[in-house]
Amino acid sequence: MTTTPEEQPIYRVIFVQNETLYEVYAKYLTEESLMGFIEIEELIFQDTKSTVLIDPAEDKLRMEFKDVKRSYIPLHTILRIDEVMKEGAARLKPSEKIKKGNVSPLFVGS
Repeated sequence: MTTTPEEQPIYRVIFVQNETLYEVYAKYLTEESLMGFIEIEELIFQDTKSTVLIDPAEDKLRMEFKDVKRSYIPLHTILRIDEVMKEGAARLKPSEKIKKGNVSPLFVGS
């Protein structure tokens, strides 16, 4: 059984990175490839040609993920995953909205 584009699921993924809350939409989501990570592919952004106003936060996300084929997001940074009927605007929320805990991210490198 094949799915039509209208039936293809769309996922809203909300996660935290560098003390910023990200809300992105993707057509493909799995946890099979890399243990401890969720893999998202085919990120969806609103069509800039059909809208008069361009959201600067969504534009920033569009540029950040411009050449990305797939992203691997650590499970511990994901707050929520929803299967939705249609995509919305991708968003960034400022760090003051995020309650800080007693665990800090591990950074490798110099």
